[in-house]
Amino acid sequence: MLPTNKLKAEEPKQSELEELSRLTGGLAHEMKNPLSIIKVNLKLISEDLAMSKDENTRRAARKIGVVQKETDRLEQILEDFLRYIRKTELHLSAVDVNKLVIDMVDFYSPQAVSRSITLRLALCSQPLICMADSNSLKQVLLNLFINAQQAMPGGGELMLRTQKTNSEAVIIVSDTGKGIEPENLEKIFHAYYSTKAGGSGLGLSASKKIIEAHKGSMKVDSIPGKGTSFTILLPLEEK
Repeated sequence: MLPTNKLKAEEPKQSELEELSRLTGGLAHEMKNPLSIIKVNLKLISEDLAMSKDENTRRAARKIGVVQKETDRLEQILEDFLRYIRKTELHLSAVDVNKLVIDMVDFYSPQAVSRSITLRLALCSQPLICMADSNSLKQVLLNLFINAQQAMPGGGELMLRTQKTNSEAVIIVSDTGKGIEPENLEKIFHAYYSTKAGGSGLGLSASKKIIEAHKGSMKVDSIPGKGTSFTILLPLEEK
């Protein structure tokens, strides 16, 4: 048993973290309001400049376009941050993992075609029923699809497999992208860590947080130059 004085010393630390999370979340919300106003005014200015034939004005319009893209990126960073710090609340129901994967493949197929990505699917021969929040799991899979897409800018293969162990459903998402260097692999789930230019570094950490909220686990394996594979384990519903 830990000494009483040590327990008392640790308690303020937890409350400080909760207070910090609340304050940063409030700050992010407050930043969204002026950012929305900035975006609206940039759009209006851009529309006014677009009607001009003057070269200097058109140059100014192009610069405004750059600022617009950066404000869009800042807005996305704020949204990702708010999702990440928000407590993961699950709405559980019986979900067939096979069907969920099929739904996400159907959803992503048009984008895969436009990016020259070939989807390959290999499903477990029997239903994999888990108590899960289907929307949250779909968000995890979408994050992995986008991650794979960014690793294969010239196209490639995205493979999805489902398997069954004694007590767990297994989802494996693999790509034929550039892979991840060994020294970066252990940091891949860290918040704000990203090897991609412009990436928020929250997608994978948020995905792992969702899977762990389901009492599951998530791991990554990668071979530089050959590809990356993410494995998700979820507890099966007991019959």
